[in-house]
Amino acid sequence: MVRNIAVQAHDFVLSDEYDTLSSRTNIGAVVSFVGKVRDMNLNDNVIGLSLEHYPGMTEKSLHAIVDQAEQRWPLLGVTLIHRVGDLDLGDQIVLVAVASAHRQAAFSACDFIMDYLKTQAPFWKKERTKSDTRWLDARESDVLAAQRWQTE
Repeated sequence: MVRNIAVQAHDFVLSDEYDTLSSRTNIGAVVSFVGKVRDMNLNDNVIGLSLEHYPGMTEKSLHAIVDQAEQRWPLLGVTLIHRVGDLDLGDQIVLVAVASAHRQAAFSACDFIMDYLKTQAPFWKKERTKSDTRWLDARESDVLAAQRWQTE
């Protein structure tokens, strides 16, 4: 099982991460998600995002989320990279990539990891707008998305 879990300030190269994750011949599917800083949120123009975390606690939480995914699906590899620090519009924030022998396991595990990452990992996000900064709370839609995995 290839497992790469990191919290880092520097950017990642998607093609490099894909190559590392998908290099074995028993892998039949790789599903990935990249989250980026967008220019609009809460009806305001966003100009950037700052992410903070609690070192040690955050990494432990990410490992626990991946552990849960591995218990649910037959995975052959997971890459989970989350950036911290000051990010600008269009910057990559997060990569979740999952490898499995079959596509359904890869799709489901990637979706699960992202849902739990949004609701269970201790990251604090502050948006920068043209006129202000504001801390972001968890969205109800993210909480509801994560709850669907509790019934399975």
